[in-house]
Amino acid sequence: MKISFHGADREVTGSCHLLEAQGKRVLIDCGMYQGGRDLDDENAEAFGFDPKSIDVLLLTHAHLDHCGRIPLLVKRGFTGEIITTAATRELARLVMLDAARLHEEDAERHARHATRRGEAQRRPLYDTLEALNALDRFGRTAVYGEPVVLAPHLSATFYDAGHILGSASIRVEQTQAPRGSIIFSGDLGYSGRAILRNPQIPPPADTVVMETTYGDRLHKALAPSIEELYTAITDTLARGGNVIIPTFAMERAQEILYYLREGIEKGRLHRSLPVFLDSPMAISATEIFRRHTECFSPKDHAMFEDGKDPFKLPALRFTRQTDESMALNRLVGGAVIMAGSGMCTGGRVRHHLRHNLWREDSSIIFVGYAARGTLARMLIDGARQVTLFGDNVPVRARLYTINGFSAHADRDELLAWHRALRPKRTVLVHGDEQVMQSFAAQLKDTEVHVPAKGDVIPL
Repeated sequence: MKISFHGADREVTGSCHLLEAQGKRVLIDCGMYQGGRDLDDENAEAFGFDPKSIDVLLLTHAHLDHCGRIPLLVKRGFTGEIITTAATRELARLVMLDAARLHEEDAERHARHATRRGEAQRRPLYDTLEALNALDRFGRTAVYGEPVVLAPHLSATFYDAGHILGSASIRVEQTQAPRGSIIFSGDLGYSGRAILRNPQIPPPADTVVMETTYGDRLHKALAPSIEELYTAITDTLARGGNVIIPTFAMERAQEILYYLREGIEKGRLHRSLPVFLDSPMAISATEIFRRHTECFSPKDHAMFEDGKDPFKLPALRFTRQTDESMALNRLVGGAVIMAGSGMCTGGRVRHHLRHNLWREDSSIIFVGYAARGTLARMLIDGARQVTLFGDNVPVRARLYTINGFSAHADRDELLAWHRALRPKRTVLVHGDEQVMQSFAAQLKDTEVHVPAKGDVIPL
């Protein structure tokens, strides 16, 4: 057995790892690099392996930085099988088709400028048809706790990672001498959150490849974070402004809807509070959540079975159409607008920021991770002016950064998960390099690796 690294190595996004065992080449995730536009070229680069040589792809979950380059993999020759959970299959379809649309729009925008300048036009990284072609590669459906045979004496078992709907840690085991086992953590969730179960701990393994996104810090407690959300909303509405919440379409949007419903039921928020989910992708993701209550925590599964929708608010409105979204910019105040993208790198939220950032009575509430180079990070770091659609917009709105809603395990949860597995070897991925070094210093009785892109480790 050996493993090579082709993404999310000493960085946070672009997860892609290649395991070779029993004559099979098994890819774990094939994600997109995210952050600034300078990553466009990196996404288009060669994978570091021949896509035609890959026999099977195991997908941990449907976030773009884990599945976003699958259509490119297929475009470049991959004809193997993709194995993942039922919920991840549905969400990945949504994510990849949305990414294809954005790639097409970027290419069209570039083409307009290129024509005027006499430059060569560029093709999208992949288009909608190529994303649809990738969906044909999805084969067997993984069920938590049930081994999937990859080859004689080689199997993979998915365990609930508690990160987003359908997310998994994957344990691959070789049962023929030399025997060996390896666990890919995927992204691990944070215990005690709404909707999903806590992360499962797989059986111990010789080697663990684990994420370290928040490996150097602790999250703020959830209860005070929820209270801060309610206070931010009520204070903003009292000032006569709007609340803009840049929202990731999967998990964070549903989680915030869940807590807004609870706030109304507990009397912390007014029953007639106008809430707009202004994200076609988040709306579709919410519908997928409703179809996969088998992933819910026992309490929330029972709620759904009793006929109570955990995402339903009295004055919630879904705005799928562009003209409906544009109409929200005419709202002077009193509304909560949840719109993508969570890092403000694109999508409808940028229009809402242009109309509200300059207003002292409005608020922007960040409830998720913001990578370096993104507009969200610039605002969080204190930018006093930003450029949106060619306009210089002063930042006068009140900004809130509420960290307790993270879908990622923090340092202590990561350490507890790791201790339970007792691995001989630990490989750290999916995190900033300084965070990985800090986390590595906390690990005991294990051989630690922090691979660079292209590194190979024999197992």
